[in-house]
Formats: sequence, C-alpha cells, structure tokens
Amino acid sequence: MDKFPTHNKKLKEWVSKMAKLCQPDSIVWIDGSDGQKKQLEEEAFATDEIIRLNQEKLPGCVLHRTHPNDVARTEHLTFICTKKKHDAGPNNNWMPPATGYKKAREIFKGAMRGRTMYVVPFSMGPVGSEFSKIGVELTDSKYVVLNMLIMTRAGEAVLRQLEKEDDFTKCLHSKAELDVNKRLILHFPEDNTIWSVGSGYGGNVLLGKKCLSLRIASFIARKEQWLAEHMLIMGIEEPNGHIEYIAAAFPSACGKTNLAMLIPPEGLKKKGYRIWTVGDDIAWMRVDSDGQLWAINPESGFFGVAPGTNSDSNPAMVETIKKDTIFTNVLLKPDGTVWWEGADGDVPNEGINWQGKPWKSGMKDAEGKPVLGANPNARFTVPIKNCPTASFRLEQHHGVPISAIIFGGRRQHLAPLVYEAFNWQHGIFVGATMASERTAAQVGKLGEVRRDPMAMFPFCGYNMAFYFRHWLNMGKKMTKAPKIFHVNWFRQDEKGKFMWPGFRENLRVLEWVLDRCSNKVYAVKTPIGYVPQPADIDMTGLHLPGDTLEKLLEVHKEDWLRELKGIKEFFRIFKKDLPKELWQEYEELEARLKSK
Repeated sequence: MDKFPTHNKKLKEWVSKMAKLCQPDSIVWIDGSDGQKKQLEEEAFATDEIIRLNQEKLPGCVLHRTHPNDVARTEHLTFICTKKKHDAGPNNNWMPPATGYKKAREIFKGAMRGRTMYVVPFSMGPVGSEFSKIGVELTDSKYVVLNMLIMTRAGEAVLRQLEKEDDFTKCLHSKAELDVNKRLILHFPEDNTIWSVGSGYGGNVLLGKKCLSLRIASFIARKEQWLAEHMLIMGIEEPNGHIEYIAAAFPSACGKTNLAMLIPPEGLKKKGYRIWTVGDDIAWMRVDSDGQLWAINPESGFFGVAPGTNSDSNPAMVETIKKDTIFTNVLLKPDGTVWWEGADGDVPNEGINWQGKPWKSGMKDAEGKPVLGANPNARFTVPIKNCPTASFRLEQHHGVPISAIIFGGRRQHLAPLVYEAFNWQHGIFVGATMASERTAAQVGKLGEVRRDPMAMFPFCGYNMAFYFRHWLNMGKKMTKAPKIFHVNWFRQDEKGKFMWPGFRENLRVLEWVLDRCSNKVYAVKTPIGYVPQPADIDMTGLHLPGDTLEKLLEVHKEDWLRELKGIKEFFRIFKKDLPKELWQEYEELEARLKSK
C-alpha cells in the first residue's frame, strides 16, 4: 500500500512525527479488508501472539494471553492532563500536559524498534453520522488491531471521511516493554489526544473504548451539548411492533450486559415481547429537533467479561461468542476450545490456564487457595452483529429515541427493587448518589459503599461537579425528557439470600418502567420517589414466597437517613463546584424522611 493513502495533511504530519519518536521498522495502514485481517492473523499465529482455536467447534475464534501484570484497567496509572488541575476534578488523577508528554515520550522513544507501526483509522459510531467521532490509533500490537477491527468501524471508509473533515482524536499506543513501572494511560482532552504505553490489556489499549468514547467524548460532549455515557441501550418491542428504548447505567458486577440482551421469562412469553440490543456499554445521546433524547452505541462489538457468562446468566451472549471471537486470558482445553469459571457444562479435568501453564481441576496454590483456569477479568471480543438480539438500527445514523433512563447499584438492604424519580432534577440527584456495596471480586472492604455517579466516576474526563451541571442543563434543552428510574436487583432478606431472582425476570420491572413512561399505571409516592403498587408488576409464572414482593418495594426511613451521611460526605469532595440544585435535593429528601 502507498505510504500515505490519504491527502489529509494533518494526519500525514502526525503519523510521520510519531514514527520519528517510536522508530518502527515499517508502517502498515489498516484498510479494514478481510485479506489484510487474515494476513495479520497468520503473522500473529506464527509468533504465538494469538492461538488458533478448534475451527470446527469455534469457527473464526482465537485466544490471546496478556502479561500476568497486565490483566485489567490500571486506574492509578490513568491520568487526565489538563492545564488546570481544577478542570480534571477530584474524580481524576491529574498531570500537567507538559509533564505527561515528557514522561511518556521518554518511554515511547524507540519503543517500536524491530516492530511494525499499524495505523488504524476508526470511527466511533456509523461513518459519517453527526453522532460519530473519528480517531486514528497508532499501535505496535496486532492484538490491538484485530480488536479494533471488531470494536470499531475501521479502515478505508474512515480515511475517505477524513478527506472531508480534519478533526480526529490522535491515539498513540505501544506495548513498549510491558513494564508496570513504565506504564501510563494519558488523556489530553484539550488536545484531543490519547497516549497509552506499557500495557497490552484491552481497556488500556483499545483507545476507541473507555479512553475516547467516555473520557475524551464526555469532555467534547459538554462543549458540544450532548451526553457520552457508560450505558447500555436496549429496545423492548411489543407484539404490535411498537418499540420503546431504554438507556441504563450500572457499576461493574451489576449485570449490565445480561440486561442488554435479556431473553423474556417464561411467564411473560405469551405477551410476545422481543428484546433488541443496541449496546451493552456506551451510549452517546443528543437532543434532536423533536426535543427528544436520541442515542447511538458508538461501538460495533462487545468486550465482555467471560467468567460467569453461561446459558442461565446470558444465553444470547453464549450464542454470540460461538464464532469470530477473540478470547483473552481464558483456559485452553485439550480439544482446542475454551473454558472459564461459571461457564456451561462440566469443569474440565485439565487444560492450559490463562498464564500458559498446565492446569488441573481442583488445583490449589501454596496458601491452599484454588488456582483459577481463567483470569477473573478474562474477556471476549465479538462483533455485535453475531448477537441474536442485535438491533436492526445499529447502523442508523439517527440512533434511537430514549423513553427511560435507569440507574442502578448493588445494595443489600437500602434501595427498593425499583423507584421513579419525581422529575429530571431529582433524577440527576438519584444518578449522582448511586452506589454499590463492594463484592468479593472488588478491591476494598467487603460491603463498603462505593459511590459511582451514573457509573461514570472512573470514566468522566473532567471535573464531575461540572458533569452534574451539564446533566441539569441538558434537561432544559428537552421538551420531552426521558423519565429517570433506579433499580436494585440485589436486595437480601434477613438470612442474606437474594429476594429477587433477577436475570430474565428483570423484564417485569422494565415493563412497569415503560408503563410509567406512557402513564398506564399509578405509583405510590414515598420520600425517595415513586414505587410500584405490587399488583402493577406482572408476576405471571413467578412465585415468590409470601410477602416478598411487598418487602422488595419497602422504603425504610431510618436506613435512608443513615445513607444521607454518606451522600453528604461524598458531595463535599466537590466543594463549591457542586451544583446547588443537588444540595437542594439533598435537603428536600432529608425533610421528607423526617416528616411524619
């Protein structure tokens, strides 16, 4: 291919400048063709960067292992580099841009010697849509290129679009030495630039994902008056063909992907609902000329967590990953297929674990702890179009209209199964105060409350107090704003047992949410918001013991008064920047809870 298959002067100059810094042996432009992809795979098989799996059982599927010190997003090495620390806010690690560039440049210098630099032009969102943003990632990792070909629209069409516009996010990545002491993930929102060095793990190196689609995009969205959110988008189709769309934000380990591709429960099957998956992780939303909020999923693939994915938790995903999938850090079985903890079927007797070492079922380490076959954060990357519930509107430039926004968390006793915010401003308060109790899988004290506003705390590319203000302002731009709800699938009884079965049964709650959006049912006003009348949740085919449903919907004033202390503590980290409207909501909630 021609050294510069583009007339974009800005792009050519930048690629030349970065090549001079990193000193690759050669430069290859990614055109998005099947032929080029096949060639990259063959080269990666030859060096064991990826391993070919059993093509009869898993056609088009491969396995990759990352370095043992490089298996997850490294939040403490992730920085927002703005001129003023105040603009990054208390929710981000901050570094001055000059310092960031200097530190990273030292690691990037000559880092691609003996390697190829791949130029990946990519579009987040359909190419040419007014919603979409273009990035160009330079990387020395074939694994990154193969993932980007799944997760984004990459190649020739994007280069052609860049002939018409000059605006793109400059993304530079090198594995370098995979040294944890020389690892940095730097965002320069004021320069529309991302530099990632020293890592090979997806969340740190697929720069179109969290880095561009959330951290950089949230910064741009505030300026351009739209929303870049850590949300799933799903459609619920009624038998008459009418579809309502929901966007929902949950912290990790709360079942976001499972909800996005939910299969209706047996009890509701006679109603003929059909679920359409638009996205499981990121939503970009704009107010259209009709005064409504419209959304697209900027991604074209899923980058999902493998452990716990099975036919009970997510049958649609099990179907999706049967072909064309990159598996990362899972167990390799003797028959050339893969396994992870919580997968379908029997536990294999043996295999090669995620670190490339022989593994046997029941193995224990020196401390007597089980040796896992797959890493707890093992992943799969797969095209959305493989999903049986994939929406036919994925490539629509216009997106889908959002009827409801749902926030959620993992609370053992506090939050009811579902409640509705009184209005948009109160809904922002609900989103700003959402939290989860830590599970065993998370670092920190078990049961400790971790605040994660709108599930964006690690992903908001600027001061979160300004982010709350932006949400409040967006409500004023809409003539018909979506209603806002909060759900909690994780309430427990006195014995510590989950009271709600979750998974596909969650459609019963979504049905009530949509009934509220179309004013079909009444609700009970409580100090925290509107909760359902138990009779308005269709329980056909689901038999919960005694008064369980009533208990799931209870609001305990004493618990909420205790919760206020944690909210006040959290709000105080934003000092004078926190919008006064959120303090107003706080005081009004306190007054409602204290009134007889």
